[in-house]
Amino acid sequence: MNEQYAKLLSPGKIGSLEIKNRIVKAPQSTGLSNRDGTVSERLVRHYKEIARGGTGLIIVEYTYIDNEASKSAYCQLGISDNEHIAGLSWLVSSIHDEGAKAGIQIEHCGRQKFLGTPPIKAPSRIPWPTLYEQTGNVPEELTIEEIKQIVEDFGDAARRAKIAGFDLVEIHAAHGYLITNFLSPHTNKRTDLYGGTLENRMRILLEVIRNVKAKVGEDFPITMRINGTDYEPDGITIEESIEVCKQAEQLGIYAFHVSGGDHHMMNYQVSPMTVPKGPNVWAAEAIKRSVSVPIIASGSITTPQFAEEILQEKNVDFVSLGRPLLADPYFPLKAKEGRTEDIIPCIRCNDGCMERTFFNYQSIRCSVNPNMGREGELPIKPASASKNIAVVGGGPAGMEAARVSALRGHKVTLFEKGKLGGVLPASSVTPFKADIRMLENYFSAQVEKLNIKIVHEEATLDTIKAGDFDTAVIAVGKVPKPVDISGIDPSKVINGIDVLSQKADTGQSVVIVGGGMTGIETALFLAEKGRNVTIIEQSKDILNNDLITFKISYREFLTQRGITIYTSSEIKEVNEKVVTVINRSGKEHLLTADTVVVATGYSANNDLSQQLKEQAELEVFPIGDGKRPGKIYDAIHDGYLTGLRI
Repeated sequence: MNEQYAKLLSPGKIGSLEIKNRIVKAPQSTGLSNRDGTVSERLVRHYKEIARGGTGLIIVEYTYIDNEASKSAYCQLGISDNEHIAGLSWLVSSIHDEGAKAGIQIEHCGRQKFLGTPPIKAPSRIPWPTLYEQTGNVPEELTIEEIKQIVEDFGDAARRAKIAGFDLVEIHAAHGYLITNFLSPHTNKRTDLYGGTLENRMRILLEVIRNVKAKVGEDFPITMRINGTDYEPDGITIEESIEVCKQAEQLGIYAFHVSGGDHHMMNYQVSPMTVPKGPNVWAAEAIKRSVSVPIIASGSITTPQFAEEILQEKNVDFVSLGRPLLADPYFPLKAKEGRTEDIIPCIRCNDGCMERTFFNYQSIRCSVNPNMGREGELPIKPASASKNIAVVGGGPAGMEAARVSALRGHKVTLFEKGKLGGVLPASSVTPFKADIRMLENYFSAQVEKLNIKIVHEEATLDTIKAGDFDTAVIAVGKVPKPVDISGIDPSKVINGIDVLSQKADTGQSVVIVGGGMTGIETALFLAEKGRNVTIIEQSKDILNNDLITFKISYREFLTQRGITIYTSSEIKEVNEKVVTVINRSGKEHLLTADTVVVATGYSANNDLSQQLKEQAELEVFPIGDGKRPGKIYDAIHDGYLTGLRI
């Protein structure tokens, strides 16, 4: 065992259930089930891979307990009927075969119903803001009879889980789902026995626990996911959560899995890289001081070092990893073997795991792990013949293509005129995106281990032709789109990426054109340096195409730093240091600016690709931003798939 992670890799127990280490796979919606909620082969392969990677306890994703109101999403796993048991038993066996224990989380979605279809049930007629903005749907208030049926449904679901062979059942009482809606005064405005006082608000939870225990037996381990706080105004407090846990422990809960936030405060539930790591660990520590059963800490625990630190210093018993085990299911095994530099890092971008499943109704994926959700479908196999490959561009697309190609037995030369990483160094320059540096370090380590030749010069047509290459992979990145603003000399336009890369400096007063991710990050970077910054955005809002978790954080940052934003506006003209801004109503504003920075989008840099296709006799693969500008997700997936094709 690696002594550096002695506590993390040591055995633990929940009740009588022995677990080989302190690593718990957090339940996450995958969208990998069949449409009828039954277990699919893809779902089995997904969890089997995580078990094979060394995780001690896998808590299978949130699972609906009835066929109507509790079901939240397309292709969500179900446990509402006895017909689900056979498939769930198959899933359990696949997890056990790889040496892990298997739990399952049972839930009722309450008002947070992504499907948006009736019936939508909640303690009170208070809508989930996201759904209300999209559909105008307001939940129906549950009747006493309906509450009693829900209590029975939880118990029946737990019974089915035990029959299927699960080692443990987790009751979901966190993250803004139904039981949280009852616990939180923010969403519970009832005046009967299920609302008002904390005693009344926790009533349904205690009834659920009693019903579950009655149907599975006192000795069967039942855990509970609980928020320390939901971070909502007038929401549940840590003091109230502690009292809830005390009452639940008396009824026989074996462990508490502590989290925070809901789908309106997602930056605490699934915190992006803009939020400090471990945002809910404090709550786990607080609850641990008040109960005697094990505590599972969760939330942005992305490295073995941080996990060990939490276990050693915060006196908790287990750590729960969700996204990090999507990024690399072999995280536990690599930590055990002392190969932490080989762990594919979760960068908390929330692009594949959150954006796809919650907001685009697609099955789960991971930006940094193209195999995730497609386990067994895209293996890296030896190439039929070794080729001499030139990869042009050392960004994420290029380095991933180089990595996969080298693993398949090809000879790879990587051309990068600057620092390895492409746009990654510029992306990580702000302190709230430091997670990106882990990805830079990972790729650098892999390139070195695989003995990939690095040439620090600009690749040209002549360079490639002279190298006797069989294949050229062109990942040279994006170029700024030209701007057409009256009074601006295009040759003097400063680009946002150049500012973040510290290739260009600005004056004291700066106007930034573009309120997307690059524009916002440039604004925050300059504000930290003491500049006076104004953002001009044509759309009705900033960050139109970006995740809600990032929007929440960035809005806070912009407000804290006093950055002025004009939406539904554009620059009419620039005259010396006076910038005229006009909105859709025709109203004009005059701004003083020493510098105008443009962050309005990019186009692919395909010059070299075209030259090679026309004048060189070799395979040419434009990838990543060299094909079309995109996100890290697009770059790495493109690089991986291209590496498999060659």
